[in-house]
Amino acid sequence: MADDETREIFVTGLKNAHAMENQALSIMKPQVKRIENYPDIAAKLEQHIRETEGQISRLEEILSSLAEGHSSLKDMALSAVGAMAALGHSVAGDEILKNSFANFAFENFEIAAYNSLITVAELGGFAGLVPGLQANLDEEIAMAKWLEANLRRTTIKFANLKEAGQTAKI
Repeated sequence: MADDETREIFVTGLKNAHAMENQALSIMKPQVKRIENYPDIAAKLEQHIRETEGQISRLEEILSSLAEGHSSLKDMALSAVGAMAALGHSVAGDEILKNSFANFAFENFEIAAYNSLITVAELGGFAGLVPGLQANLDEEIAMAKWLEANLRRTTIKFANLKEAGQTAKI
Protein backbone atom coordinates (compact mmCIF):
# COMPACT_ATOMS: atom_id res chain seq x y z
CA MET A 1 0.00 0.00 0.00
CA ALA A 2 1.39 3.39 -0.94
CA ASP A 3 2.29 5.72 1.92
CA ASP A 4 -0.15 8.40 0.73
CA GLU A 5 -2.98 5.83 0.64
CA THR A 6 -2.22 4.72 4.20
CA ARG A 7 -2.08 8.34 5.30
CA GLU A 8 -5.46 8.97 3.69
CA ILE A 9 -6.98 5.97 5.47
CA PHE A 10 -5.47 7.19 8.74
CA VAL A 11 -6.70 10.76 8.35
CA THR A 12 -10.19 9.59 7.37
CA GLY A 13 -10.24 7.33 10.41
CA LEU A 14 -9.16 10.20 12.66
CA LYS A 15 -11.90 12.45 11.28
CA ASN A 16 -14.42 9.65 11.78
CA ALA A 17 -13.21 9.13 15.35
CA HIS A 18 -13.57 12.86 16.03
CA ALA A 19 -17.16 12.75 14.76
CA MET A 20 -17.79 9.55 16.75
CA GLU A 21 -16.65 11.25 19.97
CA ASN A 22 -18.92 14.22 19.25
CA GLN A 23 -21.73 11.73 18.76
CA ALA A 24 -20.87 10.17 22.11
CA LEU A 25 -21.21 13.58 23.78
CA SER A 26 -24.59 14.15 22.15
CA ILE A 27 -25.74 10.82 23.57
CA MET A 28 -24.32 11.15 27.09
CA LYS A 29 -25.10 14.79 27.89
CA PRO A 30 -28.91 14.43 27.61
CA GLN A 31 -28.77 11.17 29.56
CA VAL A 32 -26.88 12.64 32.49
CA LYS A 33 -29.30 15.58 32.71
CA ARG A 34 -32.26 13.22 33.10
CA ILE A 35 -30.82 10.83 35.71
CA GLU A 36 -32.29 11.15 39.20
CA ASN A 37 -32.36 7.70 40.81
CA TYR A 38 -28.99 6.41 39.64
CA PRO A 39 -26.32 8.77 41.02
CA ASP A 40 -23.51 6.30 40.36
CA ILE A 41 -24.39 6.19 36.68
CA ALA A 42 -24.71 9.98 36.53
CA ALA A 43 -21.28 10.37 38.13
CA LYS A 44 -19.70 7.86 35.75
CA LEU A 45 -21.29 9.53 32.72
CA GLU A 46 -20.06 12.94 33.91
CA GLN A 47 -16.55 11.50 34.27
CA HIS A 48 -16.72 9.94 30.82
CA ILE A 49 -18.02 13.18 29.30
CA ARG A 50 -14.86 14.87 30.59
CA GLU A 51 -12.77 12.00 29.23
CA THR A 52 -14.52 12.24 25.88
CA GLU A 53 -13.80 15.97 25.71
CA GLY A 54 -10.14 15.07 26.32
CA GLN A 55 -10.31 12.42 23.62
CA ILE A 56 -11.60 15.01 21.16
CA SER A 57 -8.70 17.29 22.09
CA ARG A 58 -6.19 14.47 21.56
CA LEU A 59 -7.71 13.70 18.16
CA GLU A 60 -7.53 17.38 17.19
CA GLU A 61 -3.86 17.46 18.23
CA ILE A 62 -3.14 14.38 16.12
CA LEU A 63 -4.98 15.83 13.13
CA SER A 64 -3.17 19.13 13.56
CA SER A 65 0.19 17.34 13.67
CA LEU A 66 -0.71 15.95 10.24
CA ALA A 67 -1.75 19.44 9.00
CA GLU A 68 -5.36 18.25 8.90
CA GLY A 69 -8.58 19.34 10.57
CA HIS A 70 -11.71 17.55 11.62
CA SER A 71 -14.81 17.32 9.44
CA SER A 72 -17.47 19.74 10.70
CA LEU A 73 -20.05 18.03 8.48
CA LYS A 74 -19.32 14.59 9.95
CA ASP A 75 -19.29 16.08 13.46
CA MET A 76 -22.69 17.71 12.97
CA ALA A 77 -24.25 14.69 11.28
CA LEU A 78 -23.19 12.19 13.92
CA SER A 79 -24.07 14.60 16.74
CA ALA A 80 -27.58 14.84 15.31
CA VAL A 81 -27.82 11.05 15.11
CA GLY A 82 -26.67 10.78 18.73
CA ALA A 83 -29.19 13.36 19.91
CA MET A 84 -32.00 11.48 18.16
CA ALA A 85 -30.91 8.21 19.78
CA ALA A 86 -30.93 9.83 23.22
CA LEU A 87 -34.36 11.33 22.53
CA GLY A 88 -35.69 7.98 21.37
CA HIS A 89 -34.76 6.29 24.63
CA SER A 90 -36.26 9.10 26.74
CA VAL A 91 -39.80 7.92 25.96
CA ALA A 92 -39.11 4.31 26.96
CA GLY A 93 -40.42 3.05 30.27
CA ASP A 94 -37.08 1.37 30.86
CA GLU A 95 -34.91 4.27 29.67
CA ILE A 96 -32.07 3.58 32.10
CA LEU A 97 -31.76 0.00 30.82
CA LYS A 98 -31.96 0.98 27.16
CA ASN A 99 -29.32 3.67 27.76
CA SER A 100 -27.11 1.14 29.51
CA PHE A 101 -27.38 -1.31 26.59
CA ALA A 102 -26.76 1.40 24.00
CA ASN A 103 -23.84 2.90 25.92
CA PHE A 104 -22.20 -0.51 26.27
CA ALA A 105 -22.62 -1.18 22.55
CA PHE A 106 -21.29 2.28 21.64
CA GLU A 107 -18.24 1.88 23.89
CA ASN A 108 -17.41 -1.38 22.13
CA PHE A 109 -17.82 0.35 18.76
CA GLU A 110 -15.34 2.99 19.91
CA ILE A 111 -12.94 0.29 21.12
CA ALA A 112 -13.01 -1.32 17.68
CA ALA A 113 -12.47 2.06 15.98
CA TYR A 114 -9.43 2.87 18.13
CA ASN A 115 -7.94 -0.59 17.66
CA SER A 116 -8.25 -0.12 13.92
CA LEU A 117 -6.77 3.41 14.04
CA ILE A 118 -3.80 2.18 16.05
CA THR A 119 -3.21 -0.56 13.49
CA VAL A 120 -3.29 1.92 10.60
CA ALA A 121 -1.00 4.28 12.52
CA GLU A 122 1.52 1.48 12.94
CA LEU A 123 1.24 0.40 9.29
CA GLY A 124 1.61 3.95 8.03
CA GLY A 125 4.65 4.86 10.07
CA PHE A 126 2.76 7.07 12.51
CA ALA A 127 3.90 5.20 15.63
CA GLY A 128 4.59 8.50 17.37
CA LEU A 129 0.85 9.25 17.27
CA VAL A 130 -0.18 5.93 18.84
CA PRO A 131 0.10 7.04 22.51
CA GLY A 132 -2.79 9.52 22.15
CA LEU A 133 -4.93 6.92 20.43
CA GLN A 134 -3.97 4.36 23.07
CA ALA A 135 -5.03 6.78 25.82
CA ASN A 136 -8.44 7.14 24.15
CA LEU A 137 -8.69 3.37 23.75
CA ASP A 138 -7.82 2.75 27.40
CA GLU A 139 -10.58 5.14 28.54
CA GLU A 140 -13.13 3.45 26.28
CA ILE A 141 -12.15 0.01 27.56
CA ALA A 142 -12.48 1.20 31.17
CA MET A 143 -15.94 2.64 30.49
CA ALA A 144 -17.11 -0.51 28.72
CA LYS A 145 -15.89 -2.64 31.62
CA TRP A 146 -17.68 -0.39 34.12
CA LEU A 147 -20.94 -0.55 32.17
CA GLU A 148 -20.71 -4.33 31.91
CA ALA A 149 -19.86 -4.74 35.59
CA ASN A 150 -22.77 -2.52 36.65
CA LEU A 151 -25.52 -3.76 34.32
CA ARG A 152 -26.81 -6.39 36.76
CA ARG A 153 -26.95 -3.89 39.64
CA THR A 154 -28.67 -1.30 37.44
CA THR A 155 -31.23 -3.86 36.28
CA ILE A 156 -31.95 -4.97 39.86
CA LYS A 157 -32.34 -1.38 41.04
CA PHE A 158 -34.66 -0.62 38.12
CA ALA A 159 -36.80 -3.68 38.89
CA ASN A 160 -36.91 -2.88 42.62
CA LEU A 161 -37.93 0.73 42.02
CA LYS A 162 -40.60 -0.36 39.54
CA GLU A 163 -41.90 -2.99 41.95
CA ALA A 164 -42.09 -0.41 44.76
CA GLY A 165 -44.11 1.90 42.53
CA GLN A 166 -41.36 4.53 42.47
CA THR A 167 -40.00 6.35 39.46
CA ALA A 168 -37.91 3.68 37.83
CA LYS A 169 -37.61 5.26 34.41
CA ILE A 170 -34.47 7.23 35.12
